[in-house]
Amino acid sequence: MDTHKSASVRARLLLNASSLQQKERWLVEQPANEPGVTSFTSFATGVTVTYPKQVACTPNVTYTDGPDGVRGVDGVTAFPSQIALAATWDQSLAYQKGKAQGQEAFEKDKNGVLGPMVFSSRTPLDGRTPEALGEDSLLSGDMASAMVNGMQSNADEPVMADLKHYLANEQEFDRNNLSSNMDERTLQEVYNLPFGITLSKSAPASVMCAYPRINGTYSCQNSLLTTALRGQFGFQGYTVSDFFAIHSTAPSLKAGLDQELNAPIYYTPALLQQALDSKQITLRDIDQAAFHVVRAYIAAGLFDHPVPSTPLADVSTAAHKALSEREAQEGTVLLKNAGGALPLNPQSGESIAVIGATASAMPTNGISAKTVCSQNGFGGSITSTTMNCEEVSAPLDAITARAAKAGASVTFNDGTDPASAAAAAASAQTAIVFAYQKTGEGKDLANLDLQGNGDALIDAVASANPHTIVVLETGSAVVMPWLNKVAGVVEAWYPGDRQGPALASLLFGDANFSGRLPMTFPASVTDIPTRTAAQYPGIVDSAGVDQVSFSEGLAVGYKWYQSQKIAPLFPFGFGLSYSDFAYSGLRVDPRGGSVTVTVNVKNTSSVTGTVTPQVYLTLPPASGEPGSRLVAFDRVTVPAGQSRQVSLTIDAGASNHPFSIWNTRSHRWSIVHGQYGVGVGGDAQAQALSASFRF
Repeated sequence: MDTHKSASVRARLLLNASSLQQKERWLVEQPANEPGVTSFTSFATGVTVTYPKQVACTPNVTYTDGPDGVRGVDGVTAFPSQIALAATWDQSLAYQKGKAQGQEAFEKDKNGVLGPMVFSSRTPLDGRTPEALGEDSLLSGDMASAMVNGMQSNADEPVMADLKHYLANEQEFDRNNLSSNMDERTLQEVYNLPFGITLSKSAPASVMCAYPRINGTYSCQNSLLTTALRGQFGFQGYTVSDFFAIHSTAPSLKAGLDQELNAPIYYTPALLQQALDSKQITLRDIDQAAFHVVRAYIAAGLFDHPVPSTPLADVSTAAHKALSEREAQEGTVLLKNAGGALPLNPQSGESIAVIGATASAMPTNGISAKTVCSQNGFGGSITSTTMNCEEVSAPLDAITARAAKAGASVTFNDGTDPASAAAAAASAQTAIVFAYQKTGEGKDLANLDLQGNGDALIDAVASANPHTIVVLETGSAVVMPWLNKVAGVVEAWYPGDRQGPALASLLFGDANFSGRLPMTFPASVTDIPTRTAAQYPGIVDSAGVDQVSFSEGLAVGYKWYQSQKIAPLFPFGFGLSYSDFAYSGLRVDPRGGSVTVTVNVKNTSSVTGTVTPQVYLTLPPASGEPGSRLVAFDRVTVPAGQSRQVSLTIDAGASNHPFSIWNTRSHRWSIVHGQYGVGVGGDAQAQALSASFRF
């Protein structure tokens, strides 16, 4: 307990004073985190395992799931979903959100947060898309690392962040029984890369291994835990399994899995002793795993700052609610605004028809604003959410209050009868349709259609009123067969408990849109990269294992659409605002091991706005890289009529390896020499300025 000593020294002192079974306690979540309890029963096996009490001064630790917020308790902030956070492209906001979430977790007696989550959004059908940070490695890694740094920044209220799920956890369908099969280059350049970027810019206490096999070997007993996580990335924390993602004792421990989640099943003292007796593992293996866990707990501050003995009833402060509202504002993306349909400017005596069950706090057939506050609860129940959304501020209430200031009235129709909704729309000057798609852990989407008959509802309303605005509350991309019939489209994702004020401020122009898509919206589900059954959901082999072929290789996300010359409905990085921006004066300056890209951005409108210049790099043809890759971005607020110069440096030594490909001969990153193309603009498809250079 001497805080003058390093975490490593303190961990070693503790383990030197421990018996073998006290060391083994650290290898399983419950025995590690409840030091005074001696018996633990697995609800999966019914087997009870006993241990001696842990050494003195070991703290109680409680994990909580929650990439998006502190789940399963009352009195916390229901922040917008992680895909909404990614849509802000705002690393400062991600840090603040992580910090607030860490504070709420600690004050709720929880000091281990199982999040954030990154993956590559290989298919938009993946049920956990709203929990992650989009399809691009750089955006995901930058946002995740900022969140980790914020979450672990509260020195007096310490919590541990857990980066998940390692690796290639890209679908919920049959996730416990599939093998993600890919070549070495694809593994490194697409699926390993966001973890490497995150770990280069932050130090999460732990990394969680995933359910699927990788090329036939379970993630939680895969050598990548050692060769990549610790070898390539220099990870110093501990590895932990997901629930029931561990399938062995000796192979898992030898591969580098330090802790089994929940109660002991495979890391019981009896099974560990059998592995010792058969010489499959050594005492050093147990000691090393325990050391990783103990050192991480001490380094995080858990030994020195115990959680409160009684959790606070309400930890959602006014500042946290304001942060949730800001995240919802910044993460909402304006996709269409024909003829300046937005912002709304109702005149006295005019009416607005608000249509759709998710606009209201009052449920219709179980559907309300609460339903889309966050993603589905486990198993795909459409009426349950991962966050406590009882205090959600509904859009209908906020829109009604804001319209009243202009002397306008609001009528509401729940949208269950398209004909009735169309009649309501026809009698109003403007119609706002709220439509939804719910998804979550445990179940993939069957398609990219709106749920609750949403597509038919929008079509009927737009046919009755050409001044129709659609507000989408979804966890992933959706197709829009009605797009040409509506005046405006807003993607709000799952906008949290402050969705009403956030959306009303944007719709009426009290705030400006600045969100950008963190994932591609395809025109049709047939356009996505995973087109065959072998690619998704996989084909079950004779052994009963679902073999999933990642045969699209590097062509994931926007790189697929670029390389295949498929026009998406809305491209990665896209987003409109009430401001207009023009790019000019592109300069590219290669010097030594980096390239500086400089561009002028002018706000040509009369409204101050925030723009996100994005730099994409096209590698020489010899690289074999599909499309281009995002290598830099920034958020810049530009006053009306003014210009800002933006300079972004592309560093060859950066963790996103902008000039490199994975060399399968040397098994390392190799810079490609030759002619590069650079494009700068507002999204992955429309790059306003371009240039070329040799590197």
